[in-house]
Amino acid sequence: MKTISSKTLQDLEFQTVLEQVSELTITELGANEISKLKPYLNEEELKIALNQTNEYLSSFENENIIPNHFFESITDELNFLKIEDYFLEISSFRKIKTIAESSNDLISFFKKFKEYYPVLFETSDQILNTKAISEAINKVINRFGEIKDDASEQLGIIRRQLKGIQGKINQSFVSALSHHNNLGYLDDIKETVIDNRRVLAVTAMHRRKVKGSLLGSSKTGSIVYIEPQATLQLTRELQDLTYQERDEIIKVLKNLTKTIRDYRELLTEYQLFLTKIDCIAAKAKYAQKLNAILPEISSHKELFLRDAYHPLLYLNNTEKGEKTYPQTIDLNSDNRIIVISGPNAGGKSITLKTIGLLQVMLQSGFLVPLHERSKMCLFDRVLTDIGDNQSIENHLSTYSYRLKNMNHFLKKCSDSTLFLIDEFGTGSDPELGGALAEAFLEVFYEREAYGIITTHYANLKILADELPAMTNANMTFDNRTLLPTFQLALGQPGSSFTFEVAQKNGIPYSLINKAKKKVERGKVRFDKTIARLQKERSKLEKTTKNLSTEEEKKRLEAEKLEKVNQRIQNKLESYQELYDANRKLLTLGERVDKMAESYFNNKQKKRLIGDFLKLVEVENSKRKKLTKKEKIVKKKKEAVVKKEVEKKVTAIREQKKEEKKKEALQPPKPKHILKIGDRVRLMDSKAVGTLDKIEKKKAFVNYGFFTSECSLEQLELVQRMK
Repeated sequence: MKTISSKTLQDLEFQTVLEQVSELTITELGANEISKLKPYLNEEELKIALNQTNEYLSSFENENIIPNHFFESITDELNFLKIEDYFLEISSFRKIKTIAESSNDLISFFKKFKEYYPVLFETSDQILNTKAISEAINKVINRFGEIKDDASEQLGIIRRQLKGIQGKINQSFVSALSHHNNLGYLDDIKETVIDNRRVLAVTAMHRRKVKGSLLGSSKTGSIVYIEPQATLQLTRELQDLTYQERDEIIKVLKNLTKTIRDYRELLTEYQLFLTKIDCIAAKAKYAQKLNAILPEISSHKELFLRDAYHPLLYLNNTEKGEKTYPQTIDLNSDNRIIVISGPNAGGKSITLKTIGLLQVMLQSGFLVPLHERSKMCLFDRVLTDIGDNQSIENHLSTYSYRLKNMNHFLKKCSDSTLFLIDEFGTGSDPELGGALAEAFLEVFYEREAYGIITTHYANLKILADELPAMTNANMTFDNRTLLPTFQLALGQPGSSFTFEVAQKNGIPYSLINKAKKKVERGKVRFDKTIARLQKERSKLEKTTKNLSTEEEKKRLEAEKLEKVNQRIQNKLESYQELYDANRKLLTLGERVDKMAESYFNNKQKKRLIGDFLKLVEVENSKRKKLTKKEKIVKKKKEAVVKKEVEKKVTAIREQKKEEKKKEALQPPKPKHILKIGDRVRLMDSKAVGTLDKIEKKKAFVNYGFFTSECSLEQLELVQRMK
């Protein structure tokens, strides 16, 4: 894989995609990294990046939620750690602790769930997982961001002295406050605080009667603020101890900085790791917004984009509540170049940009919005010529610029190149420019490059029809309203509908007729033929659609009639059987009645018994014959049913084999962590039970009447415990 030029990225608005993704990051460093993203040069690195994003996306749909990765940048702190005798402030240590703990949490998480996130696990597995950094900081700094009393022995002594002095100051101040208040020297507010020191609010007329240090007065001058003489000496001792405390805290911070300095390289690695996770998370969030997937990456040069959406257009239309039309494109060794023609404003350029932007996004590690059965390959280069690129600074006209660009294409174009050219050959005399464009296209074809161009030139449409690995396509229009349908149809060129669109927009028919006379008759006929073919194609598609609908209706009606007929047949057979059974019973009844009448007349028991036995034997022999016939019929039916079942079983097995092959090709789906109380069932089983107990990797499932023991891996989740 080779680098894709910045011009291509600009033409395809790739930077806008990066801006949208960077807004989804939660750290400043992550946003900066996203804004600098470029297509990968190494195929292995690209596949790792794609799988990382795909795994993170899967975490949104399962219960194994990836831990938070927020952090504040410690780039300045890492630079300060290079300086000897420099010490970090408490706020810096809190940021370092956050980064260390977040990294360790993620590393432990990916190790625990490596079956669900194998690529993310490999990404984190090489990084050291240690609690030494956070433990060193926790020994010195508490959860409120303050230095602990036991951070050093001396600091503990100083702080105990400070508490003692503060207690004495409060005690002496309360005593002075009570004394002077009883004498009536204090104002109604009695006391206040100035420069963190408690002072008496003395009325101005009594200021000389209260001994102490004057620290200020009210705006009106009616109150003066005096620190009592009794607390002055204690306050000085307090200040001395405060300075000693600050000095000791600096010593503690220097020692902690020295300890953390040994982990500088690891902290750098942690910050890079969390930045990478932030970028992966942002790409996964973007994929979720687009309903994007990781398509099958083919090792052959084939590009099958089914129901592909332009990401920027899709998000913009979604915000407005408007519909976005997807496109389906198929490029392969037998169909390498597609020439799209048709009227302006029909969606040709958007189709071109959709293919280019999705290719660039994929090669930059982004998931793309298309159907899951799509296939994509990797190209060494993606060359684009989209839009009017006039350059006033370089004194280049549109056509001069395009020629310069085509020269670049000729130098770089190969069988590993995807080229995308909008309005190919425009900017010069139609005949001469068209001839030159045809020559360029022939060269690209001979080099076996893959590409899509849009054009109005008839000679390029004819060329696409003549060459075997090149195909015409058109953006379909409604032939009645002349409005675009934004659907790409392969196989036929498109008419520009120049005169038809002009007529629809109110241009007088006489002027249109005059214009027609100025154009060569052959060109008008050619364009007219194409327009007619497009209309016929549109009619044919509608007819085909109607026929398919009618055929489906007839099939459903036939199935209904077949079912009704079968029910009637079954009823007739039942009635026939019932009729035969009743007829037989009537015949037997008549014969028995005759025997009874004969016995009534002659009273001969032996004769009656003999006749009755004969009757029974005759009936039994009939039954035996019927039983044999039924067995033969039954065997034949069973043989037929067996053959049908075997056919169905074979078909199902083949289908399952295909599904297993597809599942093997697809990335593994995230598994659910089973918990006690969940409703579960064995894979390929319909019986649902409750998970009662888990011991090691054995699970005990209660089915109501009995409890079954099986491997935990054989179970699948049906319903979470409420």
